[in-house]
Amino acid sequence: MKKKILLTPGPTPVPTQVLLAMAGPSIHHRTPEFMAIFKEMNDNLKYVFQTKNDVFTFAASGTGAMEAAVVNLLSPGDTALCIQAGKFGERWTELCKAYQVNPIVIDVAWGDAVQPEAIEKALKEHKNIKAVFTTLCETSTGVVTDIKAIGQVMLKSEAVLVTDAISALGSIDLQTDAWGVDVVVAGSQKGLMIPPGLGLCSVSPKAWKLVEKALCPRYYFDLRTAKKALDKTDTAFTPAVTLCIGLNEALKMIKAETLEKTFARHQRLSRAVRAGMQAIGLKLYAKKPADAVTAVCVPEGIDGEKLVKAIRDDFGISIAGGQAELKGKIFRIAQMGYMNEFDIITGISCIELMLAKMGYAFERGKGVGAAEKELLA
Repeated sequence: MKKKILLTPGPTPVPTQVLLAMAGPSIHHRTPEFMAIFKEMNDNLKYVFQTKNDVFTFAASGTGAMEAAVVNLLSPGDTALCIQAGKFGERWTELCKAYQVNPIVIDVAWGDAVQPEAIEKALKEHKNIKAVFTTLCETSTGVVTDIKAIGQVMLKSEAVLVTDAISALGSIDLQTDAWGVDVVVAGSQKGLMIPPGLGLCSVSPKAWKLVEKALCPRYYFDLRTAKKALDKTDTAFTPAVTLCIGLNEALKMIKAETLEKTFARHQRLSRAVRAGMQAIGLKLYAKKPADAVTAVCVPEGIDGEKLVKAIRDDFGISIAGGQAELKGKIFRIAQMGYMNEFDIITGISCIELMLAKMGYAFERGKGVGAAEKELLA
């Protein structure tokens, strides 16, 4: 008998009360009952996004929200600045190219974070940049980006700041309004603790000026249509009713815990993971580790892909492997969303057991001990 435990950076575990809320009878979306839930959900989203701006919800993955950001802000032939420091930073560039937007790319070595000065330099050299596309937590590398510092750089520019917070929202502090982030995109299956299926997008007044002028093709993701409906506490198209009910329940849990305590919990869990991995001689991949996911270098002589597969098949615990050039070279453990101390201890213990089984030499239990020490600090 195996209990399945998710320690992947999406999807993440779903709380029991959220599952129970979604298990209720279906309700029609054009009714006062759903509209009341939808209104509460939108108010709670503003709390988690830390914004007074509208937050739009689409039945889509986080990539759908990213696409919504591109097509609503830009026109074919426009110029955008894309920060590439991993697989998901590259997605901004790919989306721009798909809609004939000219991307100026800042390539950052995987494992590093972009320096705000590099963005400032690019903005000075290319006065026609309309949008800067960034990633708060690069899921593929476990790196966190200093969005606050980038927001300070952007104060001098007419370009809008767009941030992919898909693997970070609800796990890492992102003060949307205070830091001057014009558009934040997110997904439901990570720090927001519900299954995949909802893409979210907040839009500032500054960004809205571009929305009115953008000429990229858009229909389902047209924010102008979405806003007309949202102003009436409604959706332009059929919403994912069950997921919205679940999201509202999850947001209420975050609000009850408070953002401050939620962020502190993620910081504590991530410190424990880092301590546990380093105690058994493993190296962290990210030079600036995020509190949502930890990327760990696979030790020499161990097949990283086999390690991830064996942990899943033998113990029922899912962690993530590396992507693209990091395939087989790293594994990733999430701390985001509905996770606590014992999830982390279980994960570290499982990694120790499998590494020992695969012939890696280390002092057994040292990783768990280091993690416990950090959790008790």
